[in-house]
Amino acid sequence: MSDSQPLAGVKVLDLSRVYAGPGGSMILADLGADVIRIEAPNGTDSMRDWIPFIEGESTYYFTANRNKKSVELDLKKQKGKEIFLQLVKEADIVLENFKTGTLKKLGLDLEQLKKVKKDIILCSVTGYGQTGPYKGEPGFDPVMQAIGGLMEVTGFPEGEATRVGLPLVDIMTSQYVAIAILAALRQRDQTGKEQYIDLSLFEVQLSALANVGSSYLNTGTVSTRVGNDHSYIVPYQVFKCSDRPLMVCCGNDKLFAKFCVVLARDSWIDDQRFITNQARVTNREVLSKKIAEIMITKTADEWFTQLSQVGVPAGPVNNIEQVFQHPQAEAREVVEEVDHVKLGRIQLVKSPLKNSTLNIKTKTGPPLLGQHTEELLHSLGYQTLEINQLRKEGVIGSSDKKKV
Repeated sequence: MSDSQPLAGVKVLDLSRVYAGPGGSMILADLGADVIRIEAPNGTDSMRDWIPFIEGESTYYFTANRNKKSVELDLKKQKGKEIFLQLVKEADIVLENFKTGTLKKLGLDLEQLKKVKKDIILCSVTGYGQTGPYKGEPGFDPVMQAIGGLMEVTGFPEGEATRVGLPLVDIMTSQYVAIAILAALRQRDQTGKEQYIDLSLFEVQLSALANVGSSYLNTGTVSTRVGNDHSYIVPYQVFKCSDRPLMVCCGNDKLFAKFCVVLARDSWIDDQRFITNQARVTNREVLSKKIAEIMITKTADEWFTQLSQVGVPAGPVNNIEQVFQHPQAEAREVVEEVDHVKLGRIQLVKSPLKNSTLNIKTKTGPPLLGQHTEELLHSLGYQTLEINQLRKEGVIGSSDKKKV
């Protein structure tokens, strides 16, 4: 396995905040890109303010910012803008998630960036995109889950629409950020021209409606909440066991037959009420009740062992502690210890990318706010007296941060 990184030599200037943008640039950083976070003096990324903290550092911020540098720079000040444009000369990508039109007001839109770097890639991430009646509206993950239909199909029929317990739209968008930028790099290398990426959380969420969206568009079916069941597959749901719940997924008739054998209910295989998935969906209530009466008689692990032996997908509903103590998590070494300039060692979940000739390593932990400001300015030719003057003028942060 090689230590070389596929994006070595690629430079990203990351103006984005919270998760969707930074999560995307972190993927690029994991692949070897030099990612420099440009943060306003005294901080504007609310992720740095979200609990829980370790010695004043947000563990939330950790999740999207490994392998990066942080520079404090006020882009509203002329000198701050000049420093940024100096960085653009050597950059490949600028990533931002300001409200639509903000970059143009700052004089840093694509037309201005092209004057400095003719083949620059600009990726803009907004709530609703650069066009349309909602283009000026702010975009937050829970709002996107609500307006994009995810909440309406999440939760139990008798309950209210429910937000997914993670910032799922932000997370999905971060992956599209990385994919779109990789594609733009490829196009730029082929054409030598600039690239502009207009990515919206709203459209990412709509694309994630998947089968629910396709069902409506092609049949007019409006999906509703079905709790832990599946709208169109049965049994594909959670069952209570004697100790804790177990998710069982019989995605086809063969798996259902195997499931019946494990339950010692072979007669169900040829029962006309259950013989096909469509029949099982029609008779969901009676079948689910029969299965539930059997599942409650054993522990989740007992059922999992039996179902695993015949290849029926199943898994206990784990809490977060059980997840990280899971033997598969331990075997795959999904958690790593990383050096942090202030905290010493912290634990992070590794990148899930595992390629045969790619060695993804976490080189540095998430940076402190402005940790690399002075280092970067020196690399641009600024002298200490000039840097101190920039501090006095508020172009950069009031005090330099400890270096790695």
